Parts: sequence; C-alpha cells; structure tokens
Amino acid sequence: MEKEARPSWDNPLQFVLACVSYAVGLGNVWRFPYLCQMHGGGGFLIPYFIMLILEGIPLFYLELAIGQKMRLGSIGAWTAISPYLGGVGLASVVTSLYLCLYYNVINAWSFWYLFHSFQSVLPWADCPINSNRTGFLEECETATSTQYFFYRQTLDISSSIEENGGIHTGQALCLLLAWGITYMFIVRGVKSTGKVVYFTSTFPYVVLFIYLIRGVTLHGAINGVIYMFTPKMEQLANPTTWINAATQIFFSLGLGFGTLIAFASYNQYNNNFERQAIVVSLINSGTSIFASIVTFAIYGFKATVNYENCLERTRLLLLNTFSLAEDSITVDSLSGWIDRLNTTYPEQFAELANKLEDCNLETELDTAVEGTGLAFIVYSEAIKNMPLSQLWSVLYFFMLLLLGMGSMLGNVTAIITPLRDFKLVSNMSNELLNGNYWFTMFNDYGANFSLLFIVLIEVISVSYIYGIKRFEKDIEDMLGYRPNWYWKITWVLISPLLLITLFIVYIVNYIQGGTPTYQAWNKELGRSVVTEYPVFAQVFIGLLLVSSVSCVPLTALYVYCRQRKDGGLHRSQPTVSTLSTQ
Repeated sequence: MEKEARPSWDNPLQFVLACVSYAVGLGNVWRFPYLCQMHGGGGFLIPYFIMLILEGIPLFYLELAIGQKMRLGSIGAWTAISPYLGGVGLASVVTSLYLCLYYNVINAWSFWYLFHSFQSVLPWADCPINSNRTGFLEECETATSTQYFFYRQTLDISSSIEENGGIHTGQALCLLLAWGITYMFIVRGVKSTGKVVYFTSTFPYVVLFIYLIRGVTLHGAINGVIYMFTPKMEQLANPTTWINAATQIFFSLGLGFGTLIAFASYNQYNNNFERQAIVVSLINSGTSIFASIVTFAIYGFKATVNYENCLERTRLLLLNTFSLAEDSITVDSLSGWIDRLNTTYPEQFAELANKLEDCNLETELDTAVEGTGLAFIVYSEAIKNMPLSQLWSVLYFFMLLLLGMGSMLGNVTAIITPLRDFKLVSNMSNELLNGNYWFTMFNDYGANFSLLFIVLIEVISVSYIYGIKRFEKDIEDMLGYRPNWYWKITWVLISPLLLITLFIVYIVNYIQGGTPTYQAWNKELGRSVVTEYPVFAQVFIGLLLVSSVSCVPLTALYVYCRQRKDGGLHRSQPTVSTLSTQ
C-alpha cells in the first residue's frame, strides 16, 4: 500500500476538531457532573487531574502515534506490529460496533425531544388528561410529567425485559433518521467527515455558553454552583473515588475503540501529534468542568424550586388542617409554626406525621442522577420551569444531538477504516436497535470490560513486545525528537499498573455484585424498580463481555495454527516493514 494513496485531513485543525468532536460527548454532560456530585464536589477534581496526567494523556498520545506511523486502521496497525496482535484491532472494531448499535438510539431520543420542543406547550410540562377527561392520568400523577413523557411516551417502555413492548413507530423513524444523517456525514470518508466536524465540534460550546449565562441567572442556581465547588476532602480516602476518576478519564477520551488510531492514520507523516494529544485531552477535561458548572447551575435551580414547592405544600397543609388565616404562616416562619403547633396541638399534629414532608435543600442537591435520567428527565424538568422554555429546549436537545453525532462519526470511522484498508467494504450497512432494556444492557456491558482489556494489551504490546526503544525511534522519525521520560515511564510502568488495577476491580465488583440487575418501569408505582435480569439476558451479557475480548486470543491461536501449517511465518509481510524502516 502506498502512503501517498491514502486520503488525509485538509489541515491539522480538521484532525484536532475531529478528535474533539469524538472525545467530547454525552459523558462530559451527563456522567462527569454525576461523579462530582457523588465524590465530594470540587474535591473530585484532584484525583481526576492526577489520572489525566498519569493515564489519559499518555495513552491518548500512544494511540495517535500508532495510527500516524502505520497509516492503517486498528486491525492493520496491530497486525503490522505483530500478526499475533491483529485480534486487538478486531476487538476494537467489535466494541465500536456495539457502541454504534446503541449510541444512535440516544440520538434518536434527542431527535424525538427536539421535534416535540416546537409546540406552544412542552408535552412534558403537564400530565396527559385521562380517557374520561376528568383529570390527569393516574400513572403520570404518581410519577412526574417528565418521567412519564420519557418512559411512557418516548420509550413506550414495557414492565420488564421479558415483556415485548412492540415497535414504537415514532422512535423507529427517529432512529432511521439518525442513521441516515450518520451515513451522509461519513459517505465520502475523511473528506466529508473533515467538513462536518467544524460544526459538530464547535456549536455545542456555543450552546453551553448560552446555557451558562442563562443558568447562573436562574433562581437558586448559585446553590448548585456552591455545592459543586465545595470540596468534601474525606472522599479522597475513598478508593472508589480514584477508580471512578481513572475510569472517567479512560472512557471520556475514547481510548481503545480504534477511533484515535483511525483518525491519526489520515495525518501527514510528520504531523505533531504530541502537541495535539495534550491539547485535545485538556479541551476534553476543560469541557467536562465547563459542562458541570452549567449542570450544577441547573441542579441548583431545580433543587431550589423543588425545595420551595415542598415548603409551600407544607404551609398549605398546616393552614388547612388548623384553619389558620392565609397570611399567618409564611415560608420563612414555617419552622417556628411547626414547633408551635406541635406543642399546642400534639394529638392533631400527630395525625399529620405521615403527610408532612421533610423539606431540605441539601437533600435535594445530594440526589445524584446520571445518564439518561440527567439528560432527558432532570434537564427537561428544569427547562419546563424556565421562561421561553421552548427556546431552551430546542437549544439543549440540538446540542445533545450534535454531541452524540460527533461521537458516532468517530466510532463509525473506527469500524470502516480498518475494513476499507483490507477492501472488505466500500460502503456502510446500517443496523437498528430498539428497546430501552436492551439499550441499557449494551450501555452497561458492551464496552467497559473489553476496553480496559484492549488498552491494557495495547500498552503492554508497545512497551514490552514491540519494545519501547523501537517505539521511541518511530516517534523520532515522525517528530524529529524522542519522547521524554514522562511519556516513557507512564507507558512502561504507571499506565499498565493503573489498567491492571481497574481491570481487577471491575472483575471483583462484577463477581461480588451477584445477579446483574436493571431498572424496570413499574406503572403502579410510577417509578423504576430494581429487577434481576432473567437467565437469557444474563447469557447475553456474558456473550457481550466475552465476544470482543475473545478476538485477541482467538486471532493469536489462528495465526499460531497457520504458522504451524505453513511451517513458519512469512517475515516479508509488507505491513511489518512499515513500522520502523527509517
């Protein structure tokens, strides 16, 4: 294969924007704020940045170096390093395929919410009227209007994974639209993707900035921002805090999918990927913090509204129960009146014990939500209470859609690039996935375990199989200088140890966790309840965990058997000589 025949980015900026568009995704908006909330607010930033320096940037650099040197996708690049390692690239392709199957489902949800935002009244602002037109639907009143719209109208969710909910026509069309747009974005390969990333990588920042201005001006937003930046340093002694910080860095940068190798393979041979690795990693982490400030401002607004509504419900309950004048009890004097009435009318007050709510702002702020619960329920609830709610809804879900599409471009590229290298495909075939419970299964088990394994094999292979000295020479050949001691010590020692630790912790937690569970929607209770996966689902989870990881040993076994059959490996393979020839 001639290097000159390979298409390339028009300029280095396109490559950087493609990496930013891919790395900065939904996890920055809906997982990082959750982890901050769970692990001590601003205190979480300490382990987060330590893990960024020790794990994130070095591994990001490593994958870019491999892709740019080889000018091949993941399968071809790792096969060139050693035919026995071709399974590493294949495992990356399988994992990216799993991610694509469910990631576009999120984009379909974003389309659904975006289309429903163009209404005079947002459909999740109020509960639907019942069939008798005598009041609201009981299931919706038991839950909330935002929960009902997401679970029952967006997903049309069944009561369990064992119950077939049928096809949601609207969602199927949105999913088809999401795949159609993805195809148009990548149909001409890097040439079309390079143009698209100018928009998908920059416009979300415009929306985030607008939301930041709006968010900090909302009533009670300062409560959320203060909560975020108030560190709980005792969380630093919690091992889970450090593990989650390392995991967040690892997955946020998109390591192990083969996307970074694929993107870098379209670079010019002497492109300065070292500087770009640092810049993209810092942009990604900075975006997480930026998005968290916006999210916690929204949190503060939502928590303050819920807290004040709780106080108002309590005030009305006391007024009606004790037949008091309307203006006798105010929100500010509520606590004093509760003590006074409890002392004066103990028996009557005791009857209210089950009706009185415990109104606490700190408790509202402590309620941690991640994933779809944050993106489609918490934000929707906050948006419906804003003036000009339709405008903020359109902006938010359009931003969410761009973040999702940007990540999809990267993952589809990770699949197509190595297949095109071997001329196995000339275009892309689309797959559809529906069903929230199956989405959850892919989300929880389709990538986490395999990515840890893949990147662990990557860094060990480069450092100890290919050899760190040879890798240094390859980098010098491209950049004109060798990597300094920081890069080498992280590749050889620190990153492998961190990855081994994460890998062991994941296995231990999975074993100790017992039977895998999921959140099933209960119509009577109007909320999700923890439910164990049935046997067939547990078998499927096992297949998800094993399918991609098994590519590594099975490919190595295949190469070994072929070697035995052929009487020895052919050392003159053209791909091997491309890695370090100068």
